[in-house]
Amino acid sequence: MFYNKRVSNRFIFATMAYTIPLLAAIACLYVANVDCFTNVYPKLRGIKREYRDAGEPLFLTPLIEANKTEEAREASAVPSDVFLGVKSHSGFFTVDKTFNSNMFFWFFPADHDYENAPVLLWLQGGPGATSLAGLFEENGPFALTKSYNLKRNEFSWTLNHSVIYIDNPVQTGYSFTEGGFARNQTKVGQDLYEALRQFFLVFPELRRNEFYATGESYAGKYVPAVSYAILKNNPRADAKINLKGMAIGNGLCDPVHQLNYGGYLYEIGLIDKHGRTQFAEYERKGINYIKKKEFLKAFEIFDDLLNGDLNDGKTLFKNLTGFDYYFDYLYTNSPNELQIDFSRFVQREDIRKAIHVGSLTFNDGNAVEENLKEDVMDSVAPWISVLLSNIRVMFYNGQMDIIVPYPLTVNFLNNLPFSGSDEYKIAPRRIWRYRDDIPGYVKQAGNLTEVLVRNAGHMVPSFQPEWALDLITKFTRNQPLHRE
Repeated sequence: MFYNKRVSNRFIFATMAYTIPLLAAIACLYVANVDCFTNVYPKLRGIKREYRDAGEPLFLTPLIEANKTEEAREASAVPSDVFLGVKSHSGFFTVDKTFNSNMFFWFFPADHDYENAPVLLWLQGGPGATSLAGLFEENGPFALTKSYNLKRNEFSWTLNHSVIYIDNPVQTGYSFTEGGFARNQTKVGQDLYEALRQFFLVFPELRRNEFYATGESYAGKYVPAVSYAILKNNPRADAKINLKGMAIGNGLCDPVHQLNYGGYLYEIGLIDKHGRTQFAEYERKGINYIKKKEFLKAFEIFDDLLNGDLNDGKTLFKNLTGFDYYFDYLYTNSPNELQIDFSRFVQREDIRKAIHVGSLTFNDGNAVEENLKEDVMDSVAPWISVLLSNIRVMFYNGQMDIIVPYPLTVNFLNNLPFSGSDEYKIAPRRIWRYRDDIPGYVKQAGNLTEVLVRNAGHMVPSFQPEWALDLITKFTRNQPLHRE
């Protein structure tokens, strides 16, 4: 539920709607008449105004069903002159006709070796955060200057990958539904699979290319959900998706094993032993509720511990640390004043017309959060166990994140039953080298790759874009990060 923007030589985006901060996630699910998740980037809201020349939304599904896939492809082309000459395609796939659920996608063919380049799906977290955040602020082909002009991103993942950005779940960003909200990850996976199925009908030449699902934060749920859906649907699918792996950054996957904040905060010096004891008491109660599947009660506990939605921000975390910022422990407050609000740009009339969304509402994600609130404390670990027996999986974490910190990801992996679990527990840690620098450290066991990224907070591609490009490139090419 947040993102990071550059401050001096670093990207620091503090937006709690971009990937469920485990803090926010955990803390806010129990809602009475209060919004479930604190929106720390209130600028990213739909702009209410009349559009006279925004064009019409482009729905590709009717063309696909009429076997007019070439026409769909041509119609989805985005005018490249509007976007620095970058070629792309966008539009909507209908994924659930019962509720008129439509998912917005924006696709960027690889700059180099399109015919063979891996295809990536990028998903933001939240829940309810638009994947356009990743496009403009993390790994897309361009970003915005302070004067709201486009500039090229020299470390874009689209340099050597074809990347699909999808607003997920429905009612996120430009995706929409008439009541067909996702309330669990099974539905999330079903909708994403249907969108991808139609995508590969429009771009059939990419079916043979390797496909990887990627994302961060609350996409720690989404990425396994869509990967598992592909794995289960492929055997009976007329056109199979060539799923080879998934990559998750600072992801919430298994809350019961990712909630030991007290121990972590004590080790990095933000609380003392008395604070650790107080944290442990909250965590014990919350974990007991999770084990009893009383997820709403678990959220109420963790709201008092970390998030503060229900108590005006008077959390134990803030009381003990004074922090209002959870995405990099070097910063006590969110540098919101340094953020460039890309949502203003994508809601401009000329941009709406170019990307085929017409005058549709750009959704703030609140309804998505409300409908997924009982899902947040649930686990997708069983799916990940199955996936690790079939595809390669990478978990990478920014070193300085608080919301989904590296030690808690390691704790989740140490408790994850999978074919290489014994090997993982004794695997040597290697140094990841890039040019003359050390971006981080890596462990590998079977199909699992686990990476710590130095000097990065919650949104790794924002904090360390060059290293993130090396990371994803080595992973999709099945090349080692370490040197023998």
